[in-house]
Amino acid sequence: MKITIKSIIAGLTVTLSIAACSPDSEPAVAASAAAEIDEVSGDYIEGVVQNETGNPEAGVWVIAETDELATPYRKIVVTDDEGRFVLPQLPEASFEVWVRGYGLSDSIKKSARPGERLELSVTNAASEIEAASIYPASYWLSLLEVPNQDPNWISNFKLSCQLCHQVGSLVTRIQDRDLFDIGMRKSTNMNAVANGFGREQLLDTLADWTARIRAGETPQMPPRPQAAERNVVITQWEWGDGYTYAHDEIATDKRNPSLFADGPIYGVDLGNDRLLSLNPKTHEASAFRVPTLNGFDTPWCDQVWRRNNDGVSEDVAIGFGSLGCPVETGITPYEGQYPNPANPHNPMFDADGKVWITTQVRREWDQDLPEFCQDQSGIAGNYHHRQLGWFDPDTEEFQLLDTCYGTHHLQFDKEGVLWTSGDSFGIGWFDPAKYDPDEPASLAAAQGYAQIIIDSDGDGSADQAIRGFNYGVIPNSVDGSVWTSQPGGGRGRLVRYDPTGGKFETYIPPNPGAGPRAVDIDTNGIVWVALGGSGHLGRFDRSRCEQTWGLGEQCSEGWTIYKSPGPRFDTGNNPDNERNADFHYYLFVDQFNTLGMGENTVILNGTASDSLLAFDQATEEFTVMRIPYPLNSYTRGLDGRIDDADAGWKGRALWYTNGLDPIMHSEIGRSYVGKVQMRPDPLAH
Repeated sequence: MKITIKSIIAGLTVTLSIAACSPDSEPAVAASAAAEIDEVSGDYIEGVVQNETGNPEAGVWVIAETDELATPYRKIVVTDDEGRFVLPQLPEASFEVWVRGYGLSDSIKKSARPGERLELSVTNAASEIEAASIYPASYWLSLLEVPNQDPNWISNFKLSCQLCHQVGSLVTRIQDRDLFDIGMRKSTNMNAVANGFGREQLLDTLADWTARIRAGETPQMPPRPQAAERNVVITQWEWGDGYTYAHDEIATDKRNPSLFADGPIYGVDLGNDRLLSLNPKTHEASAFRVPTLNGFDTPWCDQVWRRNNDGVSEDVAIGFGSLGCPVETGITPYEGQYPNPANPHNPMFDADGKVWITTQVRREWDQDLPEFCQDQSGIAGNYHHRQLGWFDPDTEEFQLLDTCYGTHHLQFDKEGVLWTSGDSFGIGWFDPAKYDPDEPASLAAAQGYAQIIIDSDGDGSADQAIRGFNYGVIPNSVDGSVWTSQPGGGRGRLVRYDPTGGKFETYIPPNPGAGPRAVDIDTNGIVWVALGGSGHLGRFDRSRCEQTWGLGEQCSEGWTIYKSPGPRFDTGNNPDNERNADFHYYLFVDQFNTLGMGENTVILNGTASDSLLAFDQATEEFTVMRIPYPLNSYTRGLDGRIDDADAGWKGRALWYTNGLDPIMHSEIGRSYVGKVQMRPDPLAH
């Protein structure tokens, strides 16, 4: 059957009739195949899924959703070999239950409450186009023909365009050339990226891609969940609103994931300067406005850096022009919808329960730097974006902290010192133990900064400055070092800092790895990195290095590059050019077995594939934890928490949020908090 999907794209209303699989659509089944409801007992709904021939459907998703709680709530599980399912740990409410699966039409919705048994019927999709309408965006994007099969072109595309969007989602794959051109002018940043690529070639490439899709070309079908992938339980609570840009979430202290058990989950709304909160016990979502200092209220897209250039003041536009900041007035209905002078980026719990964030507290003019920063080498005369702050959940008040350096991500080391990324010239840190809010002078004593200068020739002297945006950051508790990642500049690089000796080292991933973004450490001191440009998982073991000094190419033996699941672009037969269509925005090393798949399991974001990818170091295999609904779940920061170590799988979970920008591209135009549990089998409850 057909439905009409309307999408506001590029400031225009575009209508396209496509084969669809709406949860509300009626499949072509006889009335006698309607669900049967029986009584069971407990806080779960169980049942079986069968096709029109009466055979069980294995490896399909059963979705239960309700609007009867304080915020919309969903639970998602997978059927076993016999088509059986159990939706566990449900709150008392009436749920609409339905089925989604590869190769199928979405089923009709059936009402049920905990303690009931359902029989659900499904039908095969009427066509390949209908079946493919629920495939992850990365599968659609893999159809794109890369100009000249150039791996560098696709790495740059992934690190630029996929940085915010799921390219391959429905709203992106129905455009023609003119609409792509208009769409890029809806955002000054998007427009600049397009011009940097070579606008005409980019438009030609995208237009060819979508023209073939509109003509009926479809990608390969993803595999249905198998083995442990069927044990996954996903719970979702909506938070924010239709303009929320939910960038990251935090559930606990990374160093001790048993802290704050059953407590609120926090996240940042980067586009609207809010700290989001979700209470998973009461199902209540709330938000707190992130303040700035001295009345600073210029939205991020309009900001300038006023620098002193040889005694002359010079204004440099440094704002990030997102959807609300168009090239020209009138081209988008969303102009001005992101009032975000603070643009908070990353939350992190400390051991006392305060939620720390990277956030802009003031103008970023040279003259507004704290006085104690002015004489620090590498600070004055360079641009540094965002500073620091914390939120006290007990008082619901913020404390803002000005810093000399820029911030982006933040992590505490085992001594309680906070390390930050986000500066293109060095690395900064803040020691809360040295700061007293009642003593302003202590602000200077609490923070430190070091320029990134390496020993390029092995003579023991730091002689080569390394400039590049430091994106991820992580302290290594094994040797006390601190690592950051720089995605840009060729293949990108890792940077290691030894606080004891004040020395820096750098390491560049070998082909085919490119674009290191997130970086994390396992309990053995091994570095793990999400290679966003190439779509790989990287492992780096410094102990294997025969040489540690140099410009970055000196230790290829320390690297292991793993192929992540999913389709690849056609970049020729050279394995050094391989590029996965998925985008790995971030990653999380589960040091404490919070998910239940073992200590040091590496969780890689399948940001373009509606998934989280669990990597087992022992078997070197991935488990794909697919998020089938809502489509276009764009995962960013994630962490794990143990609410009850004695409760088995029920007391452990991985937490994430849908941070698609703009959220209106999602199948449901509102962000949500996600909880992932791994039970021992698909029927455990």
